[in-house]
Amino acid sequence: MLNVKTDVETDLLDDTDLLVAGEEPCHLIVWNDEVNTFEWVIETLMTVCGHSHEQAEQCSYIIHFRGKYAVKNGSYDDLKPFCDAITERGINATIEVVAG
Repeated sequence: MLNVKTDVETDLLDDTDLLVAGEEPCHLIVWNDEVNTFEWVIETLMTVCGHSHEQAEQCSYIIHFRGKYAVKNGSYDDLKPFCDAITERGINATIEVVAG
């Protein structure tokens, strides 16, 4: 059986692909360094990301021992202000697209 799509079906599929591509899931990655203290990273995660003290403390230990950690997930547009606020405090942070 031959599956032929009409122009209308093709246009709808193309629009859907573009919408999904613009909203790919991302991770906000915080990187370890030898400059910032645990207390500063914890305070930053609590203030900027809204983490509880316990959550921020756990994240900071993972960052320290693994070298980096995804402290928040979301779309690029949602994570960009968090990333900017963290880097403004002197902590290295990046946004990475989740591999699919």
